[in-house]
Amino acid sequence: MVCSNSVLSIPSSPYIPFHFPLFPLPNQQFPTHTKTPSTMAITKQHLIPLFVISFLLFFQLHCSTTSAQAPAQSPAPPGPPDLTKILQKAGQYSVFVRLLKSTQVSDRLIGELKDTDDGKTIFAPTDKAFSALKSGALNSLNDEQRVQLVLFHVIPSYIPLSQFQTVSNPMRTQAGDSGDGEFPLNVTTSGNTVVLKTGLTKTSVSDTIYTDGQLAVYRVDQVLQPLQVFAARSSALAPAPGMSRKAADVDGKSKASSLAMQNLALFVVSVIAFALSL
Repeated sequence: MVCSNSVLSIPSSPYIPFHFPLFPLPNQQFPTHTKTPSTMAITKQHLIPLFVISFLLFFQLHCSTTSAQAPAQSPAPPGPPDLTKILQKAGQYSVFVRLLKSTQVSDRLIGELKDTDDGKTIFAPTDKAFSALKSGALNSLNDEQRVQLVLFHVIPSYIPLSQFQTVSNPMRTQAGDSGDGEFPLNVTTSGNTVVLKTGLTKTSVSDTIYTDGQLAVYRVDQVLQPLQVFAARSSALAPAPGMSRKAADVDGKSKASSLAMQNLALFVVSVIAFALSL
């Protein structure tokens, strides 16, 4: 403000307009002028706006350069596939999904798929397959047996449908030892048909539900019943092989009758011996 008042207080100096021709004529010289207070006032009046504009342009250019140089963040790698979500989307696997969650096998599979590169192969029984079991078969299993049943449907490696013909029998499952009497699972192939045998169950792979090179999920129409879980329970309740319940009862009665006759004969011999001794 002080500078502006000092300029306006000099009215004696007239403003001398000047201009430069765009194309100077021959022998024409540009007029020379000395800065007057009026021209100095014009320069100072435009200095602040020019400075502000220059600062804004520099700031914008700096921000653009910084943002262009900032490295772009790479997207987070996708997590391992979730078996329960895959089965829920496919439908008709609600019982198997419930078993996967209640036994916490589903969480275990997610962790193993994340930490290893071997992959997994799952045989998923349908709801109809579970309904074909004997009444109360699932409810009679304890917690350990339920875990074993679910893990018996899990192969600890990724097996494409075309490679089942190269696997060795008995095939190893995550339920435990695959030896006889434990958790044997045998595979046979005929063309594109894959047949699974447990000693109690015989079924085939009827469809591919999901496959991505790490996880393969196949549909089976029967529950794979491991011998370790179901065979012991069946043998404890069933009569000897080849013998009906009625035949078992008759055999028991005959054995009891024979024992009674032996006791009677022994009693008679004892009485005769006593009589002869008198």
